[in-house]
Amino acid sequence: MTVRNADVFKRMEAWAPKYLAYDWDNVGMQIGSLQKPVNKVMVSLDVLESTVDEAIANNIDLIIAHHPLLFKPLKQLNMDSPKGRIIRKLLAHDISVYAAHTNLDIARGGVNDMLCDRLGMSSRDILIDSYSEKVVKIAVFVPETHVDQVRNAMSEQGAGHIGNYSHCTFQSAGHGTFKPLEGTDPHIGSQGELAFVDEYKVETIIPEKRLSSVLDAMIAAHPYEEVAYDIYPVENSGAVYGLGRIGTINENLTLSELCERVKKTLDISHVRVVGDLSATVNKIAILGGSGEKYIHEAKKQGANVYITGDMTFHAAQDAMEMGLSVIDPGHYAEKVMKDYTKAYLDAAFGKDGVQVEISQSNTNPFQFV
Repeated sequence: MTVRNADVFKRMEAWAPKYLAYDWDNVGMQIGSLQKPVNKVMVSLDVLESTVDEAIANNIDLIIAHHPLLFKPLKQLNMDSPKGRIIRKLLAHDISVYAAHTNLDIARGGVNDMLCDRLGMSSRDILIDSYSEKVVKIAVFVPETHVDQVRNAMSEQGAGHIGNYSHCTFQSAGHGTFKPLEGTDPHIGSQGELAFVDEYKVETIIPEKRLSSVLDAMIAAHPYEEVAYDIYPVENSGAVYGLGRIGTINENLTLSELCERVKKTLDISHVRVVGDLSATVNKIAILGGSGEKYIHEAKKQGANVYITGDMTFHAAQDAMEMGLSVIDPGHYAEKVMKDYTKAYLDAAFGKDGVQVEISQSNTNPFQFV
């Protein structure tokens, strides 16, 4: 199978749907063609000129980045500017770029869950709710010979997911009737004759965003020429997604010990700290990237330490005054996404011969002296 950009993008968006991104963000394809074949992928936190030079040297077809290359609209394409040089090199060497940013922060198993995993936080909840899925209910009438086939096809496209359970449906037996008219080619029955069929009504819920793909799969798996189904609006809330995580670890640590764990597990040489280093911390809020504006939410939810990057002086003072300890490992801690994204793409496309590499370029602008 030839893997194309579109295939990789589709798989990334199954993990981190674009609709989860904040409206100010720019996620998805940044440069490239959906139809371009992909043999080698490189995963990077950023797309700087050093990243692109590395991609050129390694014959990379596609860069998957966390931080968008094109974040703000370009008013001119000046090839003498840093951004212009990057774009010129990408175009000259036919290298595509795709960004999964706030959608990957928010997604389940995304950047904030990666950070929790590294720190050993087995129990966690969302820190800031940002998106609640709308759901609809569908009922489809299926001959009993094809119930399993239709149900599985729908479930594989995202229907019937409730919490940590999949394939959730209700099936009730009944009798269907129909009369095939002129021009039909019925799977059961004959033209002009009323047919009586043992059928099942299969009911389930679907995230509204997945309705189209579920319907396509359902119709493809159904034996009838014309599929009878109903779609209902419902008041149920679907899955909730959000930014940051809050939870506990299975041991009591001092703030100093937690700092050492952050440095070791996130491969960070230094952290900035607010709080009593000897104090015991047991409830941790964490938000990759710049999270200073959520210090009040972290405190409100009972965190006694907040791990986030890019804390400014006055925000740190505010945290100190409210009794909230802070560990700032810097924005570059999000580099954790490289290992996890490589593993995800290896599982998806390794069998097709696609090679996935991790960028070795250090895009952290800060040094410690």
